[in-house]
Amino acid sequence: MNREVKKFPLLLTREMAANFLGVDPKSFDNYIRSSDDLKRFMIGKQERYTIKELETFIVNHSIH
Repeated sequence: MNREVKKFPLLLTREMAANFLGVDPKSFDNYIRSSDDLKRFMIGKQERYTIKELETFIVNHSIH
């Protein structure tokens, strides 16, 4: 686990997830959040994301 991960809680909001990935929240919505491949955790109607799932999504969708 790198030192940057320690700054984030276990469940990230949309804004936190975008910040972790280094993208604008609107880009996160358009290109990442909109994908059915990104697993999310629901708290009521609010989506939360884990760093593990964000990293898995990026690895699985990277161009080789």
